[in-house]
Amino acid sequence: MAAPGQGKVVYDQEGVFIHSSCGKIEGQDTLIPGILCVIEKDEEVVVDWRPLEETLDSSNILCAVKDSSSVVEWTPTTKERGMHLTDHQNSYEAEWDMVNTVSFKKKQFTNGGVQSPLNSQSKWSFLFNLADLKSIKQNKEGMGWSYFVFCLKDDVVLPALHFHQGGSELLLECLAKHVIFCESEQDGRILLVNCQNKSLSQSFENLLEESTYNLYQKLKKDPYTATMASFSKVTNYLYDTIRGSDPVTQQRPHQEMAEFLGDAIQDLKINQQEESGFEVITRIDVGTRPEVHRTNPLSTAEWEAHVDHEGRICNVDHIKNMIFKGGLCHALRKEVWKFLLGYFPWDSTREERAQLHKRKTDEYFRMKLQWKSVSEEQEKRNSKLRDYRSLIEKDVNRTDRTNKFYEGPDNPGLNLLHDILMTYCMYDFDLGYVQGMSDLLSPVLYVMENEVDAFWCFVSYMDQMHQNFEEQMQGMKLQLVNLSTLLRLLDSGFCSYLESQDSGYLYFCFRWLLIRFKREFNFQDTLRLWEVIWTDLPCQNFHLLICCAILESEKQIIMEQHFGFNEILKHINELSMKLDVNDVLSKAEAISLQMMKCKDLPLNVCDVIGLKNNGVAGPYETTNEESRAKKHKNATPQYVPVPVIAANGTQSAATHETLPNSFHTPTSA
Repeated sequence: MAAPGQGKVVYDQEGVFIHSSCGKIEGQDTLIPGILCVIEKDEEVVVDWRPLEETLDSSNILCAVKDSSSVVEWTPTTKERGMHLTDHQNSYEAEWDMVNTVSFKKKQFTNGGVQSPLNSQSKWSFLFNLADLKSIKQNKEGMGWSYFVFCLKDDVVLPALHFHQGGSELLLECLAKHVIFCESEQDGRILLVNCQNKSLSQSFENLLEESTYNLYQKLKKDPYTATMASFSKVTNYLYDTIRGSDPVTQQRPHQEMAEFLGDAIQDLKINQQEESGFEVITRIDVGTRPEVHRTNPLSTAEWEAHVDHEGRICNVDHIKNMIFKGGLCHALRKEVWKFLLGYFPWDSTREERAQLHKRKTDEYFRMKLQWKSVSEEQEKRNSKLRDYRSLIEKDVNRTDRTNKFYEGPDNPGLNLLHDILMTYCMYDFDLGYVQGMSDLLSPVLYVMENEVDAFWCFVSYMDQMHQNFEEQMQGMKLQLVNLSTLLRLLDSGFCSYLESQDSGYLYFCFRWLLIRFKREFNFQDTLRLWEVIWTDLPCQNFHLLICCAILESEKQIIMEQHFGFNEILKHINELSMKLDVNDVLSKAEAISLQMMKCKDLPLNVCDVIGLKNNGVAGPYETTNEESRAKKHKNATPQYVPVPVIAANGTQSAATHETLPNSFHTPTSA
């Protein structure tokens, strides 16, 4: 049977009947045999049932569609309707379109009756998008063959499907790969749906480190805490999930979250106090926080004054410090970002950079040709490339569309975004494309205005951010642990409050760290923030101090208004586009200076911010001693050129600098 929109059929079951009371003969139901299919099309999953006599005629499909009055109309669909079933959901939601919800209501007849999805000519076919499914009602045990009743959002109920030849359990297994089921506490026969859109991408899916079907088994026992174990795949998705579709699940206590998060994300060892009123804390006086002021952006004249006659950059440390203190004027970004990201070496001449650019141009277009030359027939046999292309096309069409550089139909900037991301899949096919990467590329392409330069700068940026998007997400785990270490030193009372609200894992910072605050500041402020972070000053992991600065600013309202788990998450999300970049950077710099002056920093804090090991073992120490000893044994000696440490703790592949002793000095044994 041809799938709507030529999608992939992942479930196909014959002998699925509708028992109709219409046209009863001698009190017996009319049995209508049909075929039930589940079809994957791009990022959509469609459930499709058709009577046997209609399986070859797609014009007879009846589909629930949303009209201008927000009601359901059951109408014959065309092939175009099948291909564009969810065109109304193409808007770029704040969290990568994670939960697409369309409200439906039953359409009323003029006589007050409810319109049936079945017409007088026995056109019984229907299909629906899995994202619109609210629940599945199952038959009672011991009733012979199984049946399912699908209920869509706002209680649009479809005819019961009876599985005369079996296959109902396989259907649940198939659907459980795309949505999360939990058993209703009011009626054990009803499976409620918490939609997990597949477009969350591989990095989010693997946070659980277990199959979705295994999660379904946990959800049957405890829907609330098992849902929490998804660990904020993106913050708004978690917020929607914990509210759930079953009001009873909202009444579950939050105390169990820490245990389930620990199980879900291995090696995420953030101390969770059991009783906030009895925690013994030995406080460390980190000293007075200095007042810090930002300066003007680095000007073109100041930059040119540090370039010699052959084009080498002189006094690099001073240049980086000026960029850290004030950023760059926009006219300089196209040139200076190439140095900050490691595309161009700081000590290279103009001639050397021209030769490098020529080699990199050739290399880029060779990789671009690799995917451009793949035929449709070849791509049909390469599921990984198809998946990458599908996800890229979806994300590109939703990336920064309010920015003039990307707005409007047929925008060439969008074509460049697409081509660069596809070429990156050839550069790093194992990682390929993961959602969120388009957010990192967009500002780089905006600044470079050149396909080749943007690609290689993006490659350098991804060298820093790579671990954020890897399957096991080690970079994200490490950053959350390190952030907790810093925050506990700065304000143990606030940490204790967060832990008392089951928020000690700082899951609400997930988006900040994943895409480097791209969604928290406006576009121009993001450019300023990124170039400051790329200087790698004044210490390692400065971006974590930026998190601390933001949280410190919000501490008072969170604690005074007694925000709980949900309120904290909602409040932090709503800070988006309301933050002042200069204020945040000033606070973060002041925090770093305060720590550097402290003579008694705990060893683990010294490790996080990369200071010379002049600290002492403190009450916040959570680092494993064996791993620390190994780390110190392999540390680079002081006073020699060392790799610049990337923002997430990884090593940049291109940039090496001799750093001042006060910054990035390796911890000695």
